[in-house]
Amino acid sequence: MLYNLSPDSSLWREGSGVRLTQIASFSFFKRISHPCAGSTFYQQNVDRAIKKKKWTPQRIGLGIAALAFVAFSVYSIALAGRHSSLNVNREKITVSKVERGVFDEFIVVTGVVQPLKTYQLDAIEGGYVSQKLLDGGATVKQGDLILKLENQRLTMDFVNRETEMYRLINELENTKLSLKQDKFALRRTLSELDYQIQQAKDDHERNIKLFADGVISSQEFTRTKIAFERLTQQREIEIENQKFQEENSLVQIKQLEGTLDRTRTNLSMMKQNLENLSVKAPVSGLLSRVDVEIGAGITAGQNIGQIDDLNGFKMRVEVDEHYISRIFPGLEGSFEFSGATTKLVVAKVYPEVRNGRFEVDMTFEKKIPEGIRRGQSVPVRLQLGKPAEATLLPTGGFFSDTGGNWVYVLNESGSKAEKRNISLGRKNPQYFEVLSGLEPGEQVITSSYENFGDKDILNLQ
Repeated sequence: MLYNLSPDSSLWREGSGVRLTQIASFSFFKRISHPCAGSTFYQQNVDRAIKKKKWTPQRIGLGIAALAFVAFSVYSIALAGRHSSLNVNREKITVSKVERGVFDEFIVVTGVVQPLKTYQLDAIEGGYVSQKLLDGGATVKQGDLILKLENQRLTMDFVNRETEMYRLINELENTKLSLKQDKFALRRTLSELDYQIQQAKDDHERNIKLFADGVISSQEFTRTKIAFERLTQQREIEIENQKFQEENSLVQIKQLEGTLDRTRTNLSMMKQNLENLSVKAPVSGLLSRVDVEIGAGITAGQNIGQIDDLNGFKMRVEVDEHYISRIFPGLEGSFEFSGATTKLVVAKVYPEVRNGRFEVDMTFEKKIPEGIRRGQSVPVRLQLGKPAEATLLPTGGFFSDTGGNWVYVLNESGSKAEKRNISLGRKNPQYFEVLSGLEPGEQVITSSYENFGDKDILNLQ
């Protein structure tokens, strides 16, 4: 069958002029040339069957992708089932056994033996050391002389004040004596005036009669009258003057007595200050130290020594500031001394923190051990809580590497150790409290994990 292919790419049936459906592919037609018209025709080959291709490039690509995905999945699953391991020499590690027992929460601190009471020797007055009678380590009784100081300025002030006191005493005595003398003079003057007044009175009374009888003149009468009145007024003036002088003398005496009392008080204080130049033991005990030498200058208030009361001792311990909220009076502690256990009780907590530590005073619960000395250091076991039943894991260097979050646990044969997550609670110097992840009887590597890296399994050799 022949078809004519027109220029507009449409197919026409031969000799009919009817348009046929356009064909998208020309693979079913055979190209021929018409010998007369010079036209090109396509002849359909209907005798040969065209087979469809099974493995197209698209199907091949999808197959390769599927195979790659399956291979990757298989590899990942196989890799996930494998663990990294490391060979470890068993002799270079420490293996500890998990146990069930009593967890005793405590810390070990260093205690220093100190006297129950300590008295500081301070210089009340300054001066230079002229004598040193006792050295540190001597046993003293109350009132024993330890040092002698000299202070020339204080001595001179005392002498001057003493001289002033004696001057005031003399002045007071002279004032009192003058007052007595004035009283005697007044009595003598009044006695003389009374005698003269009596004579003048007699003359005046006699002249009154004579003048009335006309025996004497008016002038003579007036003269005796004036003399009598003048002496009477003079007596009154003398009494008033003497009264004023006596009152003035009494005021002076009172002032002098007040000044004298104050001077005596000051002198007594100065005398006491002079006595303070002799440094004496305020209490009986051990003179633990004297920090001055002969010729040294001492200022007022300077500490020069210390006396320890030998009637009792206490233990002064330093505790890390991490435990400051857990230490309070009444907590118990103990230490070993001379083969015996001595119990202590927290008596006082000093809240001041210095260099990350605070101080605690502990007293002896019973008798003080014999032979213990001031300044001696001993390890003290300080309780932080009551004992309780728990699963225990011995302490070790592993904690600094894992933070207590995981450990290496040995299998039953002891040939391998596998990493396992755990949870730890409280801690004392010997054990950790195990909260989860371990069971009593299991063995754990408790030495440092620094050289193990991040291996999951350790092969013990």
